[in-house]
Amino acid sequence: MTSQNQAQPLTEAQVLALPKVSLHDHLDGSLRPATVLDLAAEVGYDGLPESDPAALGAWFHRGADRGSLALYLEGFGHTISVMQSASALERVAYEYAADQAADGVVYFEVRFAPHFHTARGLGLDAVMEAVMAGLTRGKEEFNVESSVIVCALRNQSTALSLKLAELAVAWFDRGVCGFDLAGEEAGHPAKEHLEAFQLIKRQNGSITIHGGEGFGPESIWQALQFCGAHRIGHGTRLIEDMAVYEGKVIKVGSLAKYVLDHRIPLEICLSSNVHTGACAHIEDHPFPYFLRHGYRVSLNTDNRLMSDTTLTKEYMLAASTWGLGLDEFERLSVNAMNASFYHYSDRRRIVKEHIEPGFAAARNA
Repeated sequence: MTSQNQAQPLTEAQVLALPKVSLHDHLDGSLRPATVLDLAAEVGYDGLPESDPAALGAWFHRGADRGSLALYLEGFGHTISVMQSASALERVAYEYAADQAADGVVYFEVRFAPHFHTARGLGLDAVMEAVMAGLTRGKEEFNVESSVIVCALRNQSTALSLKLAELAVAWFDRGVCGFDLAGEEAGHPAKEHLEAFQLIKRQNGSITIHGGEGFGPESIWQALQFCGAHRIGHGTRLIEDMAVYEGKVIKVGSLAKYVLDHRIPLEICLSSNVHTGACAHIEDHPFPYFLRHGYRVSLNTDNRLMSDTTLTKEYMLAASTWGLGLDEFERLSVNAMNASFYHYSDRRRIVKEHIEPGFAAARNA
């Protein structure tokens, strides 16, 4: 899939400067290692395995890169433990915005499960207020726009997922753009949380659901046809509904056809999918098939701390593996912006004011 629009491979500095859009990243999986250490010292948390930022970052990455989603998620116990105060949440959200802006991101949607941050007395609204305060400061200082997606967890109670859906609805006009269901797919079907999704739909809300990461196409089908998802988080195993022979897709099943025909966005996370075992090697990832055949795909980081990545690194990985260039990267940025849960007028504005001029400048450089 070598791009025809770039005579020489793009450098990291060139990719860093490109206007990018992030739709799938978890706040509690994207802290700076130094911040984790600072916050742990503030609250007296002594469970961290390392005391040096570089060593701690490497530890998180080693722990995540074990080919299992369940193992990948183990490190979150540490990050969540230090995100239990309003000041900590505001700092993490502010630094998150700063880091995204430094990575050339012009709009991002960040997701997290608010109930994980109530262990030391914060209420759910206080959690939301703190995160929104950090993102607002980030927007004011770094000119990066953002929205929040509230996450529920598959393996937790349906009563809790409904409560989190109610929280999302209450914050729809205050920075929340959507609702998500995350966590281990196998044994925890999304349809068990149907009441939460019905509430979101009744309130004209937007839904994205993790699917096709740790389980097969059935998980994607259920997210779409039972729960009304507007986007799919990952969607990697949709390839199992497609027949590939000698590098070419020769047959597309009804689910894969539905996703293509209805322009269902797939939030692709390359590095994370290798780390969790959703695909064995980066060369085996179905992303190039999806891109080549017109699926509405975007590239995302999933968890920047755990996977030791940035959106620039994900773009560079795609470039080095499949030869992508400016045309494909512009398509990915526009795909992501069009698939976002931001208001339509704002989506068009960002495309016209940031993405199109940014790629035009890159071509003329």
